[in-house]
Amino acid sequence: MSSIVLLLLALAVACGGFALLFFVGRRIGNFGIVDVAWSLGFAPLAAFYGHFGGGAFPRRLLITAMAGLWSLRLGGYLARRVLGHLDTEDGRYRQLRRDWAGNLDVKMAQFFQFQALLLVVLSIPFLLAARNPAPKLHPLELAAAGLWLVALVGETLADAQLAAFKRNSANRGRVCDVGLWGWSRHPNYFCEWLVWVAFALFALASPWGWVALYAPALMLFFLLRVTGIKYTEDQLLRSKGEAYRAYQARTSAFVPWPPRRDGAVASSG
Repeated sequence: MSSIVLLLLALAVACGGFALLFFVGRRIGNFGIVDVAWSLGFAPLAAFYGHFGGGAFPRRLLITAMAGLWSLRLGGYLARRVLGHLDTEDGRYRQLRRDWAGNLDVKMAQFFQFQALLLVVLSIPFLLAARNPAPKLHPLELAAAGLWLVALVGETLADAQLAAFKRNSANRGRVCDVGLWGWSRHPNYFCEWLVWVAFALFALASPWGWVALYAPALMLFFLLRVTGIKYTEDQLLRSKGEAYRAYQARTSAFVPWPPRRDGAVASSG
């Protein structure tokens, strides 16, 4: 099958699945389940491309494993957070309910379809790699796999450190600034972005691989300007107040960097 056919099939299935998911979210009163489905959706997409891509088997196996392990880890983490509190919808979706109160069903259904489209668009680096017929792995692909591993470990560690901090009742009302969180206000987002840099670098060794460079650029835009840092920090400023402003002043926003001690605003990233 051609790349276009594979992408169209993936899009059709994704759109159908997210349409059904919209009705599930509407029924249970929690649209936050779309985050779980979106994260987990990359694993079957990568496996689909890996099976039908037609490229060299070792490469198809490696990119499928990289995408699948990352997807299942992130999706599993979000599933524990969202499905464990189905009666408490994430603040982003509560805000969307208010913003779209006059036409909630239509706008939210469109939002779910956009997530399906974004899922397929961001999966293109996996398809490019899966179609590469070169029999041997390129040094760039090996370097990308190494970066992917570092980023995955970093993201897992950041999530674990934040979870441990929240479990300690003595930290109630405090700002997490332990471990990686002492060097970046969003180390999980930074490592997430590095994962996408690794996927793009891996695809770069394949024909038309330069196309994949849009993926980390698009992910960076979302993390910095849309659903990532901006939204999260607005929420934390409302809940933590001056404590979070002090944290902002000493800690890099995105790229991990030693914390400042002079009180000047840290703006790295």
